[in-house]
Amino acid sequence: MRLTELGFGASQGGNLHRVTTDDEFTAAVDTAWQGGVRYFDTAPHYGLGLSERRLGAALRHRPREEYVVSTKVGRLLVPSPEDAHRRDAEGFDVPATHRRVWDFSRDGVLRSVEASLDRTGLDRLDIAYLHDPDHHWEQAVSQAVPALIELRDQGVVGAIGAGMNQSAMLARFVQETDIDVVMCAGRYTLLEQGAADDLLPAAEGRGVGVVIAGVYNSGLLSRDRPPADASYNYQQAPPELIERARRIAEVCETYGVTLPQAALAYVRRHPAVISTVVGVRNGTQMAEALRRSAAAVPDELWAALASAGLLAPPTTG
Repeated sequence: MRLTELGFGASQGGNLHRVTTDDEFTAAVDTAWQGGVRYFDTAPHYGLGLSERRLGAALRHRPREEYVVSTKVGRLLVPSPEDAHRRDAEGFDVPATHRRVWDFSRDGVLRSVEASLDRTGLDRLDIAYLHDPDHHWEQAVSQAVPALIELRDQGVVGAIGAGMNQSAMLARFVQETDIDVVMCAGRYTLLEQGAADDLLPAAEGRGVGVVIAGVYNSGLLSRDRPPADASYNYQQAPPELIERARRIAEVCETYGVTLPQAALAYVRRHPAVISTVVGVRNGTQMAEALRRSAAAVPDELWAALASAGLLAPPTTG
């Protein structure tokens, strides 16, 4: 399984924070495809299945062997007609027609995969991640991982893994289970490199691929110069982090590089990293992601950031 260096994050196709139209999402996928992107990530959680449905529709006419789709298990979508008049309370602008139920049991995994195949219209899933099993370690390793291994052996799923906003438990999955790939969101970026201490060495040693998501730390690194209201970890960024990001941006500018370009380039330097997923809403955002991804970033930049105390000295790359 080979993933393109840049991956398409489809959370905004689930109306994350605000409505994304069908035309906007289709344009984003079309632009990604034209730019060579062949890895697409979604999840049932994103818009209560809306992201999966939209992504499946946008890819349906593409050659199946040319792209990779990952989705996630661990949150079952249970019909909740009594709440259909409400809006979803977990950040997606969709009717609350379903509720999410945590379930990392064997049956839950099988039901989740079957539902995802139905929503996407795919004949198989290329990657299935356990989605945020932070508080479900025992059930995840005793039931969910074995169930995914069964599906992998049957060819229903190509590769299995876990996706989380932390690195420590991902490192445990790498070391203690038979997984192929992990998705780490926000814990290996220009601002923080905690995953370099646990997850990345473990993954490199076991031959497990690492997909980096949240490369902009949910917004703080997404602009050339971070504004005062920038977000970090989905909340208002503290002033000291905004100042640090601005100092990094200043150093980047002296090398002809923008902060987002450096954020993308930095994480790719580690040999365990196989792809970087960026969330986009429309064709314009996707085109910008492609331009950032293609930017040439000189190696001297990393040494300059380390010399300024803004980045740990590189141990690899």
